[in-house]
Amino acid sequence: MSKKISIDPFTRIEGHLAVSLEVEGNRVKDAKCSGEMFRGFEQILKGRSPLDAQQITQRICGVCPVSQGIASVLAQEQAYGIQPTENGKLIRDIMLASNYIQSHVTHFYHLSALDFVDITGILNYSGKDKFLQGIKAWVQQEINSNSLFPAAPFLPRYEGRYIQDPEVNITALRNYFTALDIRALAHQLIAIFAGKMPHMATVVPGGLTEKVTNKKIAQCRSKLDQLKTFLQKEYTGDVLAVAGEFPELLSTGRGCNNYLTFDVFNDSINGGAPLFAEGVLIDGESQKLDLNLITEEVKYSKYTSDSGFSKTTPEPNKHGAYSWIKAPRYNGHPMEVGPLARIMVGYTNGNKQVQAVTDTFLNKTGLDLHNLDSCLGRHVARILELQILVEHCERWIDMLDPRQPSAIDFHITSSAEGIGLTEAPRGALGHWMEIRNSKISTYECIVPTTWNCSPKDDNGVPGPVEQSLIGTSVADAKNPLEAARIVRAFDPCLACAVH
Repeated sequence: MSKKISIDPFTRIEGHLAVSLEVEGNRVKDAKCSGEMFRGFEQILKGRSPLDAQQITQRICGVCPVSQGIASVLAQEQAYGIQPTENGKLIRDIMLASNYIQSHVTHFYHLSALDFVDITGILNYSGKDKFLQGIKAWVQQEINSNSLFPAAPFLPRYEGRYIQDPEVNITALRNYFTALDIRALAHQLIAIFAGKMPHMATVVPGGLTEKVTNKKIAQCRSKLDQLKTFLQKEYTGDVLAVAGEFPELLSTGRGCNNYLTFDVFNDSINGGAPLFAEGVLIDGESQKLDLNLITEEVKYSKYTSDSGFSKTTPEPNKHGAYSWIKAPRYNGHPMEVGPLARIMVGYTNGNKQVQAVTDTFLNKTGLDLHNLDSCLGRHVARILELQILVEHCERWIDMLDPRQPSAIDFHITSSAEGIGLTEAPRGALGHWMEIRNSKISTYECIVPTTWNCSPKDDNGVPGPVEQSLIGTSVADAKNPLEAARIVRAFDPCLACAVH
């Protein structure tokens, strides 16, 4: 006999998500991801100046506004028929790489790590370390207070198996707090040229309004050096330590085995070729990306039946619908996007840097490429791409030229269309814009979590996160920790998905 498990609200993610599981014999038989609100950014943009778009779309999300702003100006640049300056390209890449660092560090330590760190186990550890003693005193005090939310966000929590190794536990917990400063440092690196963060003030079609100076270049180098040290010594070590404690999570949470990526990082080192190139993998077969094959289906989404790509009409009481997220499909297939997709597409399509970094890691850990399609594999994919990104970001900073402009002049075209494609930290991001009478007539965003957390499509095929949950063993219906770990590994951003 099957039973229902509801995780609602789903905490430690961005936005409002509910996950419903149908479990039979402690194994997930069916899963539903439900985006629980509607925001209407695409409607807000209609009738406005195109220059409002890069500012308004950044407000879709406070975690990845850099990606949203860049996608918007890319769409405008195509519409206006212009190209950003070389400095403009480099600065955007530096800011986006910094956003990746901030997002990945936040995701692991502040959103996912609490599914592994044993905060109550700390009470049983002995030692004179001041950090340990302070944490023990705080946790004990919080527990004794009988608060509804003691030691938040560490407690309350699901019961289950957490990290057993005291050294791993203490190190991960210490780095949880250090990572708060690291994410702030990454924001500061972005703000050197963005003016402020979150929500950049300086990004415009044609480049950026902030000029390059030797002082700013030196500031960028200094902050990136500090970030690099943490990423190499702490972040990578903590992810590998968790993998060592939970090896079973390298074979659970397998997705739909379809991956999609867009071009990202105009790598000036290699003549402008993208560092991570666009591509499609379906059941292991590489295909050339064709944007005309992207659709959005709405049978199980709370929109009218004639909604879809470029049309969004809410229908909150629609029969059978269970999510405010649409169901993007590529040639009818659900597609996983994100760090794992970038690694899998790059590796399969012969990206030498992706292959070298991945092979080195796999040889060192004794894993294979198949292990990356898993709950913990998605965490590993993030540290692999950051190794590549940090190295290139150092060189992009060195290539900035104070003698050259950061932007060019442009004119808003009366009637035009533009598409802005890039990769947010969470995956493939596309903005489609139509301009009529110098105003936005249509605006469409398909964001990473719209792909990953999509509901079933018109043919009843589950979305990527739903598929990764089906077949998962859940030992305790009251403590579905296994499912929580899998969903959080995707780093859902519902604020983006229900735009």
